[in-house]
Amino acid sequence: MNHKTDSKTGIATGEPKPPWKALWVLALGLAMIVLDSSIVNVSIPAIIDAIHINLTDAQWITALYSIVLAALLLPSGRLGDMYGRKRLLQIGTVIFVAGSVLAASSHTGSMLLLARVVQGVGGALVMPSTLSSVSANFRGKYRAAAFGVWGAVMSSAAAIGPLLGGLFTQTIGWRWIFLVNLPLGAIVFFFSFPFVPESKAQGSGASSGLGLLSDTGGILLSAFGSAFVVFGLIEGETYGWWHPATNFTIGSLTWSQLAPISIIPVCLLLGMLLLAGFVVVELHRKRSGHLVMLDVTLFKISTFGWGNFTAAIINAGEFIVIFILPLYLINARSLNTLQAGGVIAVLALGSIVSGGLARFVSAKLGAGGTVQLGLLLEIGGVLIAITLMNPSLPLWPLMVALVMYGLGLGFASAQLTSLVLSGVPIAQSGEGSATQSTIRQLGTALGAAVSGTALSVAVGVTLPDKLSAVQGLPEQLINGLIAGVKSSAGNMISGMRAQGTHGQLGVLGPQVTDALTSGFVQAGQLALAFACIMLLLALLASIKVRIASEKVATAHKSEQ
Repeated sequence: MNHKTDSKTGIATGEPKPPWKALWVLALGLAMIVLDSSIVNVSIPAIIDAIHINLTDAQWITALYSIVLAALLLPSGRLGDMYGRKRLLQIGTVIFVAGSVLAASSHTGSMLLLARVVQGVGGALVMPSTLSSVSANFRGKYRAAAFGVWGAVMSSAAAIGPLLGGLFTQTIGWRWIFLVNLPLGAIVFFFSFPFVPESKAQGSGASSGLGLLSDTGGILLSAFGSAFVVFGLIEGETYGWWHPATNFTIGSLTWSQLAPISIIPVCLLLGMLLLAGFVVVELHRKRSGHLVMLDVTLFKISTFGWGNFTAAIINAGEFIVIFILPLYLINARSLNTLQAGGVIAVLALGSIVSGGLARFVSAKLGAGGTVQLGLLLEIGGVLIAITLMNPSLPLWPLMVALVMYGLGLGFASAQLTSLVLSGVPIAQSGEGSATQSTIRQLGTALGAAVSGTALSVAVGVTLPDKLSAVQGLPEQLINGLIAGVKSSAGNMISGMRAQGTHGQLGVLGPQVTDALTSGFVQAGQLALAFACIMLLLALLASIKVRIASEKVATAHKSEQ
C-alpha cells in the first residue's frame, strides 16, 4: 500500500504516491457496471425477436437495471463507508456476475427482467465503492488525475458498449453481452485483494451499519418513489398520460380503461409524494442525531446541489442519444448490429482523447469551464447528427459528428465529478460520492424512461401523414402499422424491407416500407432534439455550478 489512510475520515494522507494499480481495478469495476447499461441497447432488436418481447418490455430491460441501481446506491454507498468499500466491491461483483449468468440463460422476458434486478443489486454495491475508494485514496494533484480516469472510463465504457453489443450479437449471439461480465468480474474480484486498499468512514462499524439499516422508511420511500416515477414515464404512452388507453393489470387487480383517469398520473404523483416523504424523513433523522442515507443538507452547498442537477440532466440526455442512434442505424440505414455498434463506438475515440486532455484544459478554463466546453461540443455534435440522419447520405459525416459528441462527453464527465465534490467537507466525501452516483443513475433511469416514450410519441406524430400518402391503405391498417413500429421500436421495418413485394402488403410493400422509414427517421430526429433540450438545460445549470465553484476556490485561497 503506497500511503496511509486516516481512520477517522477514510481519506488518504501522508505518503505522496497513490495506489495506481488500485485505480485500474476500480476503473474496470466501474466499466463493467456502466458497460451493462449501454451494451444492451444495440442488441434490443435481436432480443425482441429471440424471446418475443415488445417495446415496453425492451425499455424495462434497460430501465429496470437503472431503477434498481439508483434505488440501492445510497444505502449501498453508506454501508461501504461503514463496513469497508473494498468488501462491498467484492460482494457486489459476485452478485453482479451471478445476475449476468442468469440474464445470459434467460428464455423469457420475465426471467431476463429478474436477472436485470439481480445485476442492479450487484451494480449498486460496486459503483459507489469505486468512486468512494478513489475519493478516499487520491488527494492533491493526484485526485484530479484519478477523477479524470474515472470520468473517462465512465463515458468510454458507455460508448464502447454498443460496439461490443453489436459484435457479440452479430457473431456469437446476444447472450454474450451478459457473459462478458464473467471474465471482467473475475479480474475485479481477484485483483482487488492485493491492490485495493480497504477504507472506511468515521464512526464505521457494525453499530453504525445497524443504525443505517434502521432507516427502513427512508430506504423504502426512496426506492418506491423512484420506481413509481420511472414507471409512469415509461408506460405513459402505453396506458395513457391522462385518459386510460388500455386496461392495466397486475396480479388480480385491474385498472380499467373506463376509469375517469389513467393510472399514469396517479403513479407520477404518488412517486413524487414518496420522494418528498423521503426528504422529510431524512431531515427528521438528521435533526434527531440518527444516521441517514442521504444528508439532504449537502444540497445547500451550491456546487453540490447544482452540480448534481447538471449531472442528472446530462446522463438523461446522453442516454437518449445512445438509445436512439442504434435503432436509426439498424432500422433506417439497414446496418447489422455489428456495423451499428462500430459506428456508435467512434464516440469512444473522442471521449478517450478528451478525458485524457481534460486536466490540461481544466488548468486553462477551470473545471466549470471544461464542463461547459464539453456540453457545447455534445450539443453541437447531436445537432449536426440530426441534420445528417438521412439514409441517402454517407455514414462518415455522421461518424465525425459522433466523434465531436464524444469529445464533449469526455470533457464534461471527467471534470464534473471533481467539481460536484469540490465544496463537500472531507469527512462527508464518501456520503457525497454515493449521493452523486445515485443522482447520476437516477438521470440514467430518467433517460431510459424518456427515450422510449419520446420515440413512441414522435412516431405517432410523423407516421400518420407518411402512411396516408400511400394510396390504398385503409385507416385500420395504418393504425396497425403505427402500433407495430411503436411496439417493436422500428424493428418491423427491417423485416418488411427484407420481404419486399413478397410480404402481406404485396406490391405496396416497398412503398409502405419507404414511408415507415421516412417517418421513423423524422421521429428519431425529434427524439434527439429532445435530448438536445436536456443538454441545453444542463449547460444553463452548469453556469451556476461554475460560479459556485469559483466562490469556493476564492474562499479556500483566502483561508490559506
